[in-house]
Amino acid sequence: MSEYQPQVAYGTEDLLISLCNSVTHVLGVATHSQIHYSAMVQRITKTCLRPDIGCFVLFDGGFSGLVIINFTAHAAMELYERYLLNMGMSREDLATSYTSDEVANVMGELMNQVAGDFTSKVRRELQTHITQNQPKMLVLNRQVMLSVDANLDKPEARRVTFYTSNNNIFYLELAIDRTEFVKLYDFEPQERPDPDALMAQNHEPTPNAPSATSNNETEELLRSLGM
Repeated sequence: MSEYQPQVAYGTEDLLISLCNSVTHVLGVATHSQIHYSAMVQRITKTCLRPDIGCFVLFDGGFSGLVIINFTAHAAMELYERYLLNMGMSREDLATSYTSDEVANVMGELMNQVAGDFTSKVRRELQTHITQNQPKMLVLNRQVMLSVDANLDKPEARRVTFYTSNNNIFYLELAIDRTEFVKLYDFEPQERPDPDALMAQNHEPTPNAPSATSNNETEELLRSLGM
């Protein structure tokens, strides 16, 4: 039997970088613009939905986690407009306010694509499987503290600042069980799916696109989260 050699380990920061790269890749392709994130990451004690548009998605399976993206109104409108203009819509047909249902629908679709890209990378590169729920979008005019039971025993939380091509800001927050992946032997990660094919598929209209919640639905959602 051959002697065991120390192997490469992947931890929270590696998962965070992978998630951040999914954000920049998906939003960059969707909007045909440059999206980048700060080289500095914040260690935080709690995750929070913040104005103007907050979105969250839960992961479960090989590891459990919660991802939140908080968009300012300017960042949300820039991404929304670039995305639909690149799909061939005229500017006259676009919503003019970030509180529009259409803006929330589009941001929810983009968030779903980001989550899908991340789960795909986890399967290919870490050889484990995670599932996600449908992203939830909330248009906020006040700060809301989010406390979701994601079955996290030893949670670690991080916040990363992102910048659009127009220097509008949005924030990604990740809460995840303290975990480490150790490579036992070398393997070749599966090839990344064709992004053009994925984008073409995601551009097709879906009858079950996420919709913005009404006031009553928002209150019901917040109550279900124990807030």
